[in-house]
Order: sequence, then C-alpha cells, then structure tokens
Amino acid sequence: MSAHEQKHPYHLVDPSPWPAIGAVAALVLTGGLVLYMHEYAGGPWVLLAGVFLVIVTMAGWWRDVIKEAEHQGHHTPVVQLTHRYGMALFIASEVMFFVAFFWAFFAAAFYPAEGGLVGGVWPPKGVAVLDPWDLPFLNTIILLTSGATLTWAHHELLEGNRKNLIWGLGITIILGAIFTGIQAYEYVHAPFTFAMPPGGGEPGQGGIYSSTFYMATGFHGFHVLVGTTFLIVCFFRALKGHFTPNHHFGFEAAAWYWHFVDVVWIFLFCGIYWWGSGNAPIAH
Repeated sequence: MSAHEQKHPYHLVDPSPWPAIGAVAALVLTGGLVLYMHEYAGGPWVLLAGVFLVIVTMAGWWRDVIKEAEHQGHHTPVVQLTHRYGMALFIASEVMFFVAFFWAFFAAAFYPAEGGLVGGVWPPKGVAVLDPWDLPFLNTIILLTSGATLTWAHHELLEGNRKNLIWGLGITIILGAIFTGIQAYEYVHAPFTFAMPPGGGEPGQGGIYSSTFYMATGFHGFHVLVGTTFLIVCFFRALKGHFTPNHHFGFEAAAWYWHFVDVVWIFLFCGIYWWGSGNAPIAH
C-alpha cells in the first residue's frame, strides 16, 4: 500500500477560492440592495455586480462539487451520509425562518387591538384580501402536482429509467416556473402594497397585514426560484448521464428542498390566504 494512499472514507477537500469569493459576492449584493432601495445613483450597478458574482460563485462551486462526486469518486457512502445530515440541518434552519414570519402574522391576527390596528380587527379595516380559492388555490394544485412529478422522477431514477427521470424533472421545472409566473401576476394585481405610501395613504394600502403577507409569501417565492434552479442543474446533469440508483445525493437534496417548499406552501395557503383572510372583503 502506498504511503500516500487514503486510508479513510472521508473527503478532505482541496483549498478552494469559492468561500472567499462567495463572501465578497454576498457583501456586494447586500450593499447593492441597500443602495438600490435608498435610490442612490450607482445602486443598480452595484446590485447587478453582486448578482453576477453570486452566479459565478454558484456555477464554479457546484462545478467543483460535481467533479468531486462524479469524476473523482470522493463522495463515498460516509461522505454522502454527512451531506444528508447537513441538508437536513439546513432545511431545519429554513423552517425557523418561516416560523418567525408566521409568528409575526398570527401575533397581529390574534391580538389586533393590542397592535393598534384599524378597527381592532384582522384583517384591518380597509384591507381587501385576495380570494384564496382563485389564483392561490390554483398555485396550490400546481405546486402539489410538481411534488408528485418529482417523486415520480425519483422513483424512475431508483429503477434505472433515465428517460422518465428526465421527463419527470422537466415537468417539475415547468410547473415551478408556472407557479412563479402566477405569483408574480398576483403581486402585480394585489390590492395592497408592501409599505404604507408617503403621507400615510388610505387604510389597506400598507401596514402590518401587507408587510407580513409579502414577507412570508415572497420569501417562499424566492425558495421556489432557488429550488427551480436546483432542479434545472439536476436536469442537465441527468442529460449528461449523472446520477445512478446508488449514487444521486445531488438529486436527493434537490428533492428534499422542493418537498420542503411544498409543505411550507400548504401552511401559507391554509394559514395566510384562507384563515388569514377572515371576513375581509375579497378584491376583484
């Protein structure tokens, strides 16, 4: 046995520039967002630079991880197990984000008078809510269907049927894109704004209801975009012949993330769109 031969199943990664580049990208992106929201002249350009750096970091880092997994054989069963633990903890941390947003929404809903809301009721007087059984219900069907097609794709992967794996991933990606498009349309036509207009505006134009609504649903929409990107990467990897029935953690992590997004949406639909609408008038 060679003195340099690895005698353990763990992967000791080589030095990588991506953590440092990613930190700079996050700083530039955050600074660009702050400058853009405060309407500084160079804000949009700094924001675009931050987005570009984040995309470069994601592409380069994922490329290196894929190389380690598919071509260098570093992702042993022990390494894959640690990745599963890491993904599970990451999703748990994401759950806590949404717990905070739901907490803000329900705290205002259960104690509207203490919050000084208009009329002491929830939703506040003057707020016209979205009909939960219109676009939100359609989006619920679309997202749950996407979870089913992704489960089908996973089953076909375990059975070694690459053609159906690709079909399942493709359909899931299309459904995710449709979901995002419908939510964007809903936001454009929503009867309330994220923040109160200058001078106070009219009741229902802004305030705690719209802020908590947009924060929770918008953060979920961001997760749908991230999950769709994750699945697109898996789609092209599947086209290249990546993933086997016994070695497909990249796909499995994407599937976990997407099902997490599905479950969160069920809570959003039932809690914020349906129950949270109360007896408020429906916007048309």
